Amino acid sequence: MTANNKQPRTNIFSAVSLGSLALANRIVMAPMTRSRAGAGAAPTQMMADYYAQRASAGLIISEGIAPSANGLGYSRTPGLYNDTQVDGWSRVTAAVHAAGGKIVAQLMHVGRVANKLNKPAGSETLGPSPVQARGEIYTEEAGMQPFDSPRELRADEIGAVIDEYRLATVNAFRAGFDGVELHCTSGYLPAQFLSTGTNQRTDAYGGSVQNRCRFPLEVLAAMASVGGHGRVGMRICPDNPFNDLADEDPLDTFEYFLGEAALLDLAYLHVIRMPSGSVDNIALGQRFFGDRLIVNDSYDFREANEFIANGSAAAVSFGRPYIANPDLVERFREGAALAKFDARTLYAGGEHGYSDYPFYTPGKVVTQ
Repeated sequence: MTANNKQPRTNIFSAVSLGSLALANRIVMAPMTRSRAGAGAAPTQMMADYYAQRASAGLIISEGIAPSANGLGYSRTPGLYNDTQVDGWSRVTAAVHAAGGKIVAQLMHVGRVANKLNKPAGSETLGPSPVQARGEIYTEEAGMQPFDSPRELRADEIGAVIDEYRLATVNAFRAGFDGVELHCTSGYLPAQFLSTGTNQRTDAYGGSVQNRCRFPLEVLAAMASVGGHGRVGMRICPDNPFNDLADEDPLDTFEYFLGEAALLDLAYLHVIRMPSGSVDNIALGQRFFGDRLIVNDSYDFREANEFIANGSAAAVSFGRPYIANPDLVERFREGAALAKFDARTLYAGGEHGYSDYPFYTPGKVVTQ
């Protein structure tokens, strides 16, 4: 880590710089799939309204955005691989910036975590190895369906997938995003390359920990080649079994991976804690990205503020609280009660339960 990235830590409302990203406060909106994209995986005006409402966050991390048609896997999720999508995201970022906020694009290639009914014609479900994920995925056409059996990427195709991330980064900056984040957890393509359960290759991208880490490291380098390392972050959650992911030794994998990733001088590392896992994810992240760490998962205001004050992290990201509390920063600042979200409308489509949650009303104050 570099000394010039170290920042004085006072509380969660203080400013901080992460690489090239200057945050007005240390409250980050975590990426959340909300299934509101329009036709052709393009963002809508409703999405611009939703993100702009939450622009008082020090940083917004967008929902997962596919870098290619092959990278799509869920229903109504957005992409960043054509001009229509870039135009849609341009409206989103313009709205966020007009409201004084910062926003980065999370690039998410789902790999094998897909069903063909959620993918455009001509696209494929791909993975490092032809290992089908156990479980099912929701489709609007036929309800819950099994995950596709992925086609193994040939060695001569991997470079093109890496370049899709680079081109999506180019498009992100064309659209006005302040930075990009690699989604490297939740069982998606980079995590599939990292993990022994999904990566059974015998070439330069499989087998040893060095080989299994090659794909995500090359993706990070490709993303950083566009606008510099200081505009690139990464999200991880070692030993996360979501989407049927398994690794024989996640600590060994991520010690090597983070050691190499730290050499890239990224803007930040975004770590999801997982108390039930075999790895202390936060401690691991602190070892390699101590002054550039964003932590996530079920922090309340008091715990998050203490984490910042004692130097355990540079910022804290909040997911579920941001669903029903577009003005979360103001509610935290005023000690206001937090509204509860309606789980029935998380992925339902439309403005209801998305961009129609009310803002804070003065006078309703609680002790946090």
